[in-house]
Amino acid sequence: MSVSTSTTPEPPAVLWRPPADVGQTSRIGDYLRWLRATRGVTAADYEELWLWSVTDLSGFWQSIWDYFGVASATPPRAVVEGGLPGARWFPGATLNYAEHVLRLPGFADDDPVVLAYSQSRSAVSLSAAQLRDQVRRVRAGLRRLGVTRGDRVAAYAPNIPETYVLMLAAASLGATFSSCAPEFGTRSVVDRWRQIEPTVLLAVDGYRYGAKTVDRRAEVAEVRAALPSLVHTVFVSYVEGDAPDGALAWADLAADTDEPMAYEPVPFDHPLYVLYSSGTTGLPKPIVHGHGGILLEHLKMLALHHDLGPGDRFFWFTTTGWMMWNYVASAPAVGAAIVLFDGDPAAPDLGALWRLAADAGVTFFGTSAPFLMACRKAGLSPRSIADLSRVRGIGSTGAPLPVEGFTWVYSDVSATAQLQSLSGGTDMCTGFVGGAPLVPVWAGEISCRCLGARVEAYSPAGEPLVDELGELVITAPMPSMPVGFWGDDSGERYRDAYFDTFPGVWRHGDWITVTSRGTCQITGRSDATLNRGGVRLGTSEFYAVVEALPTVADSLVVHLDVDADRLVLFVVPAPGATLDDDLRGQIRHALRSSLSPRHVPDEIHQVPAVPRTLSGKKLEVPVKRILTGTPVAVAAATGALANPTSLAAFEAFTGPA
Repeated sequence: MSVSTSTTPEPPAVLWRPPADVGQTSRIGDYLRWLRATRGVTAADYEELWLWSVTDLSGFWQSIWDYFGVASATPPRAVVEGGLPGARWFPGATLNYAEHVLRLPGFADDDPVVLAYSQSRSAVSLSAAQLRDQVRRVRAGLRRLGVTRGDRVAAYAPNIPETYVLMLAAASLGATFSSCAPEFGTRSVVDRWRQIEPTVLLAVDGYRYGAKTVDRRAEVAEVRAALPSLVHTVFVSYVEGDAPDGALAWADLAADTDEPMAYEPVPFDHPLYVLYSSGTTGLPKPIVHGHGGILLEHLKMLALHHDLGPGDRFFWFTTTGWMMWNYVASAPAVGAAIVLFDGDPAAPDLGALWRLAADAGVTFFGTSAPFLMACRKAGLSPRSIADLSRVRGIGSTGAPLPVEGFTWVYSDVSATAQLQSLSGGTDMCTGFVGGAPLVPVWAGEISCRCLGARVEAYSPAGEPLVDELGELVITAPMPSMPVGFWGDDSGERYRDAYFDTFPGVWRHGDWITVTSRGTCQITGRSDATLNRGGVRLGTSEFYAVVEALPTVADSLVVHLDVDADRLVLFVVPAPGATLDDDLRGQIRHALRSSLSPRHVPDEIHQVPAVPRTLSGKKLEVPVKRILTGTPVAVAAATGALANPTSLAAFEAFTGPA
């Protein structure tokens, strides 16, 4: 039973409606006809289909398995066993993610399936036959290096075909993949990979970001030295650097061989790759995703929600350090080619990606909300500088997209494309609220809850809310929920991360409003984890670097992600020091070099003290509330603070930058 307000808010403007023939022209329309014919399931509209998908979990997810023709070496004994936390999906089934991607439905051998653009080298294109052959060769190369099922293979490499091929080759062997973008500093990389102990590392010598060449050879050497588990390093000369001592060239790994392609059948929940989501304390959480869960979730999202299939070209601006890279990687499994880009999206100007979309024939263009808002702020009209007539879908994620962003897309990008504002997370490697071809686009709102995702807004008492702001929760299992955290054999860390607030219910850490029309509005993080450009950053990483500076005594960082994208750092200088331009420069340099450019704050301010609880924990969330206008007396229970008066200083920083 839902709790709702007594009055329903006036709905916003509708900017796009499904065409009259959507049932005949979309993949979700075909799926509905198939459901009716093979299962006797009918749905009058999307909301009815969604309700069935989250109440008959076995029926819905078996239908996804069957509709997409998932192949299993051994049959499952059930669809799902148990509930949250710890549900087991398709127990007994054995399959391989890479096999399903490389089936490449709808592709002829010479059709391009990977189109890669870079500011570091000329464009690269791989046909279906070439991609399969590259994966076959690299798989054989990994076997020569001794990689077998269960080993970990890591990539310190950008969004280029070599990284993609390596991931598929590792998956085909049953090895587990993990990637970090080369913009990450040594500490960020080592904190992640020490936990999973990779035996093989793929690394580049550097990259170009716009006109700037960034040399990463020193960082590669530091990473190698800090990971005793490494046995082999494979080197890609991306900016014409020399190979490190003892490294194997990519050409040698991918050398010609007669060894045939093969796929190791693995259990449904066998580790496919490890992604990282940083909390407020401790090391980044190593989130393990399984072959089967990722496959089913991405088949559903890419085909039924994004309407991707043969003839489509799918682009989402991402790096290999963001889950959207893994998301894009699955598109060939539904018949869509993928368009990769590595470099500065604003070089030589903000029109670069829009021109790339035209040149590459992109049909679905995905990016971040801050990028769209930056284009709007710059007065850019992409449709006036590039032929975007092939673009049918536009994706936005990483932060809430305000009404102004929606209206700009329809006035200056495309009047006919469906804008899908998407929200999800690294934790599930998907979006669980987004768009679908059957539902309209409302200005400033996410169009729907995704199929199979029982998303609700909860009150603090655990009651579902409609037309009211609440905690974003998921109240039924999903196949792409993590297999667990690497090394967390008891599951305690996993349960504490998501299930400690509402027993048996996944709490995601966002504020959400679910409207009576079935739309959603995300209004930012409800916890202290930072989320910048869709990449979640842990505050503990900031503090370790900033507070290592001898002139900094204490610090606190928050991300303001509603109607802005401001990363704000507060510091308490050491005795005798003061926050001046020189110290600000030291802090920015330390964060950029040790972590990544994303960690560099937009603002750095001095405060007399950092608010802490009686147990010594920093209070990021109350500070964030104060900065967005909440009175100090409401933002936190001062009786729980070791230094109650410390919050008052933050009132001086409210309002726009």
